[in-house]
Amino acid sequence: MLHGTAAALGALLLTAVLTGLVRRVALRAGLVDRTGRTYRHGGRRLPPRPLPRLGGVAVVVGTLLVCVATGPAPLSPGLKTLLTAAVVVALLGLLHDLRPLRARPRLAVEAGAAVAVVYGSGLAPGAGALAVVWIVLVTNAFSGLDHSDGAAGAVGVVTALGLALCAAAEGLEGLALVLSVLAAALTGFLIHNWHPARISLGDCGARCTGFLLASGAVLVHVGHPALPSVAALFALAAVATADAVLILLTRLSRRRSGRGAADHAAHRLRRLGLTAQGAAVVLAVVAFAGTLTGLLVHRGTLDPVAVLPLAAVLLLAVGGLLRVPAYGSGPPRTARTRTPGANAARAPRPTVPVSGTRAPVSGTRGRVAAPRSARSARTDLKPSGVRLPLPGRRARGRTEAPRSAADLARG
Repeated sequence: MLHGTAAALGALLLTAVLTGLVRRVALRAGLVDRTGRTYRHGGRRLPPRPLPRLGGVAVVVGTLLVCVATGPAPLSPGLKTLLTAAVVVALLGLLHDLRPLRARPRLAVEAGAAVAVVYGSGLAPGAGALAVVWIVLVTNAFSGLDHSDGAAGAVGVVTALGLALCAAAEGLEGLALVLSVLAAALTGFLIHNWHPARISLGDCGARCTGFLLASGAVLVHVGHPALPSVAALFALAAVATADAVLILLTRLSRRRSGRGAADHAAHRLRRLGLTAQGAAVVLAVVAFAGTLTGLLVHRGTLDPVAVLPLAAVLLLAVGGLLRVPAYGSGPPRTARTRTPGANAARAPRPTVPVSGTRAPVSGTRGRVAAPRSARSARTDLKPSGVRLPLPGRRARGRTEAPRSAADLARG
């Protein structure tokens, strides 16, 4: 117990320090998400800012270093295979962070890593194939939680602690140590990822975390009856599963796909009025309820039927969140058009030609010369060489007195 506590504390501090260092390196190297995330301050919306996305490197390195340096609790061959496969998935996510990869290569590598974990677990071929599919699905579903500040870290901490308790109850001390160290590393990462986030997990950390959680859940339930195991696995991955179903239904209905689209559960919760911290807390509470239900079903305290109310609540939540706008706070913007009344009010009044007025000069846009007085019209008869007063300007100095008709005739 003391050894596990010291290992968890070391992982927390080490990951917190490594995350700060990784953030500086990512900012200097330009390895950031250019789209950024929008924040609000004082009731006004701030412009998006670049966000480093390599925080998962610190989580993976911190977890591995502490697990390898366990000392009194050496890792078994099965756990070495699990950690090796997790590193492969993390490297795949890192490549995807640096240069986006297509879905097929990613799914192939993740399936290979899942096969390596399930192969030595002792599961039957049919159950092993289903376990591989489930691990791949949860790995990709968990990566979708990293689109909101603190969501992936909070859900990961709660789920990892619940699985660590399950592993400890089964006598799997090594697996319990790995999961508790992972929970501590995610807690150290949350120091930098809580709103306003200064760094995100990225695919490197999100996929590795989801892979470790899904694989750990499968290993914990090896040798148990099928129905309780399926019910417990569903409850443990309730949040990631609901978020994945929500995204799938939204993008199928709108025929839209894209990396980082604002269609996740956390985004919709924020559109309902919650803050980023509130959305992360809500997801963590739902994850806690699912983890507790899975733990009790795994221990035999609850029947597998107890998962049905949780499933019903999640279905209602998904149905309600589908009604929340996903890609914008309102209808799409269109070009501004003036109403006919406004156009009529702003249109220039038609002018009637008057004797002594100038016609509009060609090239002027809608400008009509003002009518001139009889005096200004007669000044055009003056011979060249005489300066005429410019229309619209006052003469400098003394104002000339008006001249009579006789003076004009003599001029």
